[in-house]
Amino acid sequence: MSVIKLRSNGPVLEVTLDRPKANAIDLATSRMMGDTFKAFRDDPDLRVAIVKTAGDKFFSAGWDLKAAASGDAVDGDYGVGGFGGLQELIDMNKPVIACVNGMAVGGGFELALSCDLIYASEHSSFALPEIRAGTLADAATIKLPKRIPYHVAMDLLLTGRWMDAAEAHRWGLVNEVLPADRLEARVWEVARLLASGPPLVFSAIKEVAREAESMSFQEAMNWITKRKFRTVDTLYASEDNMEGFKAFAEKRDPVWKGK
Repeated sequence: MSVIKLRSNGPVLEVTLDRPKANAIDLATSRMMGDTFKAFRDDPDLRVAIVKTAGDKFFSAGWDLKAAASGDAVDGDYGVGGFGGLQELIDMNKPVIACVNGMAVGGGFELALSCDLIYASEHSSFALPEIRAGTLADAATIKLPKRIPYHVAMDLLLTGRWMDAAEAHRWGLVNEVLPADRLEARVWEVARLLASGPPLVFSAIKEVAREAESMSFQEAMNWITKRKFRTVDTLYASEDNMEGFKAFAEKRDPVWKGK
């Protein structure tokens, strides 16, 4: 039975990692996840992905230490998208939502950080215990200080302590915290809202936000104005680019075609 379960509803794809007991990720699982997210990225009929896991104790324990002890190399072949299939996937320009229900530990925390929005159940918690194993939480060390205040991020990285969902929400790491029985319904509500939006604009938002991290403000603005970003050039040359204006003038809802 596959550890990756897929469910689609129109343009929304739900990807569930189901690998008892802790939804830990070994090399083979990471490669499957990468193939799954690559297929989502390249499918023009899919607009939004939800990332969730089975059970309610662990969102994911991250790297599978038992597999590592059996021969899985930490620096092995994680697949097309890097560890967990998302954090190094090139040109992932569609919205991805993390549905966190349980403990997000180490690489599981990093998987959630690879998503654009994070919704968590009230009993969820987050930790980066790599320090205790004498290793580096590599992706989190890069990403976390950019998402929350530097000193809070360094506290998590240097001590390996737990952060509960309420604190994560307070620092802006999590978009919303909900009772477990309302979590999935809320995530699907948001996914459908995004799926009804302008996909070419979303693509441009994701590319510009990602690439602008290494640019000055003025350089990034010049790239937008001169249409050097591929997604921006596509957007400005599209039918959708005028659809919003036409819909407003005609007092109707816009119809986004993604072209």
